[in-house]
Amino acid sequence: MNEKSFHNEKELRDGQISELKNHSLLQALRAEANGWEPAVVSAEVLRAQEEWEAVDTVQPDTGIFHFAPGSQASSDQPGQLVSFSEALLHFQTVDLSSFRKRIQPTIRRTGFAALRHCLFGPPKLQPGLREERDLVLTIAQCGLDSQDPMHGRVLQTIYKKLTGSKFDCALHGDHWEDLGFQGANPATDLRGAGFLALLHLLYLVMDSQTLPMALEILRLSRHHIQQFPFCLMSVNITRIAIQALREECLSRECNRQQKVIPVVNSFYAATFLRLAHVWRTQKKTILDSGFVLKDLEALAKKSPRRLLRTLEIYLARVSKGQASLLGVQKHCGPQGPNSKDLTFTGVCDLQPHSSEGAGLI
Repeated sequence: MNEKSFHNEKELRDGQISELKNHSLLQALRAEANGWEPAVVSAEVLRAQEEWEAVDTVQPDTGIFHFAPGSQASSDQPGQLVSFSEALLHFQTVDLSSFRKRIQPTIRRTGFAALRHCLFGPPKLQPGLREERDLVLTIAQCGLDSQDPMHGRVLQTIYKKLTGSKFDCALHGDHWEDLGFQGANPATDLRGAGFLALLHLLYLVMDSQTLPMALEILRLSRHHIQQFPFCLMSVNITRIAIQALREECLSRECNRQQKVIPVVNSFYAATFLRLAHVWRTQKKTILDSGFVLKDLEALAKKSPRRLLRTLEIYLARVSKGQASLLGVQKHCGPQGPNSKDLTFTGVCDLQPHSSEGAGLI
């Protein structure tokens, strides 16, 4: 863009903002500065004045407002990174009663299955931990709400940590496909996992120990032969974690730690690590995805403590520079030319009675 066209665009944008300031509502906001005070200032006018003063710049063509530092509005804007604990606190304080009604905390068993589970199954979750478990399952019922500023901040944080970008991105667009969602709108890929899937990704990228692992798995997902949709695979790992929690596979560990959310988070990360290891070492491709996930789910439910221990050892070795998930695969090639034509098969899409590809792991 040459200097002349840049100034013309700037003048046009400034002119548009000037026209906004001439609006009757905004004229009322400016009246006090001109020495005139209205007899009554409505709450709407005061709110509009606060919002107008908070706006620092408007980025053309993106629809993203950047708020001035220190403004009240800036605390809820997607421009700021959000921690997992902050996002979790949001869900602990908002009304989730309509979503809580939908949950089934445990799997209902009858007949011989119920008897076998009672005699040989894992212990039940202690009563004092059930409210925390129900919160996890309730969040999994929540969808992505574009009108909720916290939801936008979570998405922006995931994008920035995975890409290294310091700039905001649109909440819809092709850039989400680059991170492994199936379309331009991440909300369409959360089936069966809800907003918990995004909280798990947030946990993965905002924890300093697991962020290097997340970036390595992302690199693996972009391998020119073994590519897979990173975020969509993560959603499937969250589905496995939800099922393991409902089937009480994690109850023993939750009772031991006297926590639920940290155990579920670690289980999610450990299962994702196991998937990446199998994917790389056994040369899996997108065509194997459904069967790999099905076998992974069976292993994760059977030996959750083993997976968690593997994660602990791996993270300890990574912190000392002694482990790398990708090993000699330091560089990933461009995506294959037909990668968009390949179909990702998740846990929910696999035919339960299909025997094709069984025993891949």
